Amino acid sequence: MSMINVERLAVSYGKGQQQVRIVNDVSFAVEKGEAFGLVGESGCGKSTILGALAGRNQQWTGRIEIDGEQIGQKRSHGQLAKQQMVFQDPFGSIHPRHTIGRTLLEPLEIHDKDRRQKRVEKALTDVGLPLNFRYRYPHQLSGGQRQRVAIARALILEPRILLLDEPTSALDVSIQAEILNLLKDLREREGLTYILVSHDLAVVAHLCDRVAVMQEGGFVEVATKQQLLDGTVTHPYTRVLMDGSRGYVTSSRNA
Repeated sequence: MSMINVERLAVSYGKGQQQVRIVNDVSFAVEKGEAFGLVGESGCGKSTILGALAGRNQQWTGRIEIDGEQIGQKRSHGQLAKQQMVFQDPFGSIHPRHTIGRTLLEPLEIHDKDRRQKRVEKALTDVGLPLNFRYRYPHQLSGGQRQRVAIARALILEPRILLLDEPTSALDVSIQAEILNLLKDLREREGLTYILVSHDLAVVAHLCDRVAVMQEGGFVEVATKQQLLDGTVTHPYTRVLMDGSRGYVTSSRNA
């Protein structure tokens, strides 16, 4: 059984004559423990799909199943906890006036979880941060450390799925590899399922088993990691993206 099953998903913004459809009739399935990539230029609908899956955008039609359960526009706390998002900007997604400990406690309080301090300690340890970081503020951390906090916050509710929206694009190249390797290790250790949005095929090829190439709100090709590495993709737009990510084959083969 698939962890995520999406059928004929269409997503819009606005109302009435101002309504604009961003995603058109998209269908895909992601198996348990798989990392599935969505790649394409800005505005093609990648993040919009994540927003619909996460319950952030409720103007969608079609069918979405998470772990065998059909979900609607409104979600229960349990449904929301099962999948968590990690955003592009690790500074903007964390409250600047809250300590890291306060940031990690907030989802536990919202979802009425027990053993809160133990959960905070485990989350920090899982992402490779010292326990005393709970007393620090975001401005006292580097960009990579802040993104580790964002990942810890997503993990603290013990989700089955992480929705990753350009999680490394705001980081220096040297730090990007650290975060990608952390995400790879977490998936293998915890049995997590990922959907990763990126405009960079190098990032996708490093982390994902399969990738859907998007253009103008739809899929033009779904390719395996091996097809990306071998250059045996079929759609011209996929080849354009590959040309724009030169060097990804070598780095991904050595990952």
